[in-house]
Amino acid sequence: MTKTIIKNGTLIDGNGNAPIEDAVVVIEDEKIVYAGPKSQYIETGGEKVLDAQGGTIVPGMIDSHVHMTLEYAPLEQRLASPFSYMFYKAADYLKATLHAGVTSVRDALGTDYGVKKAVEEGLIVGPRMQLSINALTITGGHGDGYTVSGNEIDLMPSGYPGMPSGKCDGVEEVRKKTREMLRAGAEVIKVHATGGVLSPTDHPEFTQFSLEELKVIVEEGRFRKNVKVMAHAQGAEGIKNAVKAGVHSIEHGIFIDDEAIELMLKNGTYLVPTLLAPVAVLETAEQVGMPKTAVDKSKDVIEYHKASFQKAYKAGVKIAMGTDAGVMKHGTNLRELGLMVDAGMTPMDAIIASTKTAAQCLEWDEQLGTIEEGKLADLIIVEKNPLEDIYALANNDQIKVVIKHGKVEKDIR
Repeated sequence: MTKTIIKNGTLIDGNGNAPIEDAVVVIEDEKIVYAGPKSQYIETGGEKVLDAQGGTIVPGMIDSHVHMTLEYAPLEQRLASPFSYMFYKAADYLKATLHAGVTSVRDALGTDYGVKKAVEEGLIVGPRMQLSINALTITGGHGDGYTVSGNEIDLMPSGYPGMPSGKCDGVEEVRKKTREMLRAGAEVIKVHATGGVLSPTDHPEFTQFSLEELKVIVEEGRFRKNVKVMAHAQGAEGIKNAVKAGVHSIEHGIFIDDEAIELMLKNGTYLVPTLLAPVAVLETAEQVGMPKTAVDKSKDVIEYHKASFQKAYKAGVKIAMGTDAGVMKHGTNLRELGLMVDAGMTPMDAIIASTKTAAQCLEWDEQLGTIEEGKLADLIIVEKNPLEDIYALANNDQIKVVIKHGKVEKDIR
């Protein structure tokens, strides 16, 4: 098959190496066969040329925390939408995410195997996905849509074929519920280990699930399919319980304390900070009808969130980029890098967190996360150099080319 050579660009390979000016990347089928200085590659003349036009070649971004079938909307609008409508809207969300430069995502609840299959078979375009199906939550906890009226109003429908309900209490119920998620196609298990910002009946610092329950969830994933567990964990006690139980990644981590950081370093636990989530709640509160409880909690936690991120980063905790997209509009994912830099991360480390480390978090690093020979050709071309202007990544018009699995998915040069 004809090779494609990307030339006339600066290469940031995702490994943290110094950028290579006047670099070329050569793609054959879906794989990268060369990435490096132009001077060290001999062209045959038969290659198809893709001119980067002086832009920057970066690995395809990986968002480790999204909700691909959800985009927060006013309650009245949600109640007036037919059940199946969310699947058609998801096609738009997937395309917007891919065109923003995100070529892989880990879905943190709400997307079933049918959506993934539709992307894989080319019925719709979107990033490759790692699915959790639905999140495990306690009765009355984060993810339980119960209201004081006695009615349940969930952000995401569940209990339909392919999307089991996640509510469970006690060791044997969580064991069975984990098995149900695995049966439905979960590639990672999502658990709510604390309360959250959007749930009306709890607080981010409330602890959910006992240590014993969490250990059983981790055990079921490991013993049955070697599937890892991602834990929504915002309060310090819930974070520490999750890490002690053996979860793979902490999502949000708003109230991380020094003990939690020590445990995460000891266990090699990832942090997926989602700094954009509370920022977006406050920005869009009026437009999308965010409940007052969510707005108030976002105001309360936003500075703690930033401080916890700073502590974890300085201590050397492994950080993988994630946004909670769906709480905010899909396609705005790469704003997260600017927020991480604002909180003290270097632009290079923000890129690594969004590529190499995120791939490691998803355990896809043998094939993805960096631009080097033998890996899948997932990459983007950015007009500006993100090391000089990290905020440029948030502008989708700056993402000139998106290549996923060797195929050009977007080209607006």
